[in-house]
Amino acid sequence: MTYLFIADLHLSPDHPRLVRGFLDLLEAYKNKNTQLYILGDWFNAWIGDDYTAPWLDEIIRALKQFSNAGNHIYFLTGNRDFALGQQFLDQFNGQLLAEVCTLELSDHIIRIEHGDLLCTDDVSYQRFRKIIRNPLLLKFLKSTPLGFRQKLANGFRKKSRQAQQFKSYEVMDVNQDAVQAALKNVDLLIHGHTHRAKIHDVDGKKRIVLGDWKEDSAQILEINANDHLQNLALKKWQY
Repeated sequence: MTYLFIADLHLSPDHPRLVRGFLDLLEAYKNKNTQLYILGDWFNAWIGDDYTAPWLDEIIRALKQFSNAGNHIYFLTGNRDFALGQQFLDQFNGQLLAEVCTLELSDHIIRIEHGDLLCTDDVSYQRFRKIIRNPLLLKFLKSTPLGFRQKLANGFRKKSRQAQQFKSYEVMDVNQDAVQAALKNVDLLIHGHTHRAKIHDVDGKKRIVLGDWKEDSAQILEINANDHLQNLALKKWQY
C-alpha cells in the first residue's frame, strides 16, 4: 500500500504543464495500490461542481482510470477550492474529507489539513475565511450564475494578491502555538498552503509541509506501510 500526499497544485487551463504533471503522476502511481490524499488548492479556483470544460474532462477521465485500477482518492478543501464538493468527486469515486482529519498508519496517528487554519497571525485572512465559508453564504453563492461566480473568484484572487504585498512572510506562515496544538494528540502533521516545502522537528514530532507545484516539479510525500515516520523525506516529482 502506497500513501501519496500532494497539495497546492493550482491546476487551471492557463498552466497546462501543471495539468500534465498531475496526469503523469496518476499514471505513475496507477498500479501501486495507491491512496492519494490531495490536501487542498487542487485547483487555482473552483466556482462550483456544475463547472465543465474540456481541460477538466481530461483530468476526470484520468481520475476514473486511476480509481478503476483499485486506487483511492481523498480530498480536503483549500483556500482556493473550498467550494469543491462531493458531487464533483462522485464522478471518479473520490471522497471528500473534513477540513482537518486524522488517519492511522502503522500504529501512528497522522493529522492532515490544508494548513491555512494554522496561520492564525493572519487575522484578516482568518476573518475572511470564516465569512466566506459560512454554509448559508456558500449555498447562496452556488445558486448564482457561473459567470457571476467566475467574476467573483477573479476579484477574490486579485484582492488576495494585493493584500499579500503588505504582509510579512511571518504573518502568512504558521503560528507555532497553533502547530503545537495541532500536534498535541498525533504523531505527525502533514499540510500545505504556505508553499514552503520542508520537514520540521517539533518537540520530537514531525511537521511536513508539502510543496506547491512549479512549472516543472513539485515536492510530494510518499509513505509506504513499512516506513518509519522518523525517516520520512519529501520526494521531488519532476514532469
